[in-house]
Amino acid sequence: MERLGGENTGMPTSIRQVVVASFIGTTIEWYDYFIFVTAASLVFPDVFFPGFGETAGTILSYLTFAVGFVARPLGGVVFGHYGDRIGRKTMLVTTLLIMGSATFLVGCLPGYETIGILAPILLVTLRILQGIGLGGEWGGAVLMAVEHSLEDRRGLNGSWPQMGVPAGLVIGTGVFALVSSLFGDAAFGAWGWRVPFLLSAVLIVLGLFIRLRIYESPAFSRVRESGTEARAPIVDVLRTYPKNVAIGVGSRIGIDAAFYIIAFYSLTHVATNLGLSQNVALVGVSVAALIEIFTIPFFAGLSDRYGRRPLLMAGAAFMGIWIFPFFGLLNTKSTFLIIVALVIGLSLGHAAVYGVQASFYAELFGTRVRYSGASFAYQVSGVFGGALAPIIAALLYPAGGSLLISAYIAALCALSVVCYALAAETYRKDIYEKDPEERRLVAEQG
Repeated sequence: MERLGGENTGMPTSIRQVVVASFIGTTIEWYDYFIFVTAASLVFPDVFFPGFGETAGTILSYLTFAVGFVARPLGGVVFGHYGDRIGRKTMLVTTLLIMGSATFLVGCLPGYETIGILAPILLVTLRILQGIGLGGEWGGAVLMAVEHSLEDRRGLNGSWPQMGVPAGLVIGTGVFALVSSLFGDAAFGAWGWRVPFLLSAVLIVLGLFIRLRIYESPAFSRVRESGTEARAPIVDVLRTYPKNVAIGVGSRIGIDAAFYIIAFYSLTHVATNLGLSQNVALVGVSVAALIEIFTIPFFAGLSDRYGRRPLLMAGAAFMGIWIFPFFGLLNTKSTFLIIVALVIGLSLGHAAVYGVQASFYAELFGTRVRYSGASFAYQVSGVFGGALAPIIAALLYPAGGSLLISAYIAALCALSVVCYALAAETYRKDIYEKDPEERRLVAEQG
């Protein structure tokens, strides 16, 4: 395995060491994030919003989940700023601590019946901290993997942090399914749901141990050695790369919305709308996410050979089409067909796009502002995609059933296809070379 960064960082860092650290750290952060949305789908309406009715309680629960998305761009801007000025590694350690601590405290939080309205207020506060932590986490983890890579391996190596998403989903839903099976639905709703949150304390220690052992990326080290760090990275991003920011935001909205409908709204649909056991969808999502761990690097590797745009456009188009038979298969109430629907939606459609997104976003921006640019575009898109999708689905279902939800997701995926079509191909881009506009900006500021 090649080693990069010796003359730039002072110490060489193995690419294997970097990508494994990115994968494990991101897995832990997404485990924390996904157990929240799983609990929001299954138990938070009863624990934190009792007495509001089934639909209203579900919507309020999803709103607490959506708050985290609103906080993610703030985390992206704040940690992107310091990641572009101080370095990637320090930010990764900080975000892990914030995310893990907030998740652990959710497991300690009393319910509405114990402390009243203070319970959902504290839940929202902790959710905001989660959002801030994850908003800064993604950009740093992706850039560490991409910026340590050779040109023809950026897609594959950049997909390792992306694999942390299905890995965190597997562990999170798997732990929930195990706890629910061991203790039964009554005990699970009363206190068992807290176990996955409390377990995050162990994962924080593991993540910190791994991340403290890696070194700064060679790309950022070159910027630091030249003394050309951006003074206000987010301002420079919006001045220098306005088109790429718009493409980054618009292209991900449909994919993010489709993912949260398939991976999480399906839990509510199967358990509440179809009246089946919650474990049916939990097991299905776990199986699909486990397979996606392997399909994400497969599609990312293809993008190193054939380009980012073909994979991104094909995956987004597939997701927009698949959402219609997806709900049809769920509505059969067949356990086998439900699992098939989830596996195809996540491990094929979502993986084809998500595996490529890391390198694509990193290549959209120059090194001086890459952390800020990639984080801002990626996290803002989540507000309009994943944050709203479960809420809109809960509102649409009583009005027109799953067909309206499918049409909504298909329209957003069409937007993603258009944005990818407008983007420039980036897979052979020299990520060390400054764009002409960025060179001009550096000269003005120098």
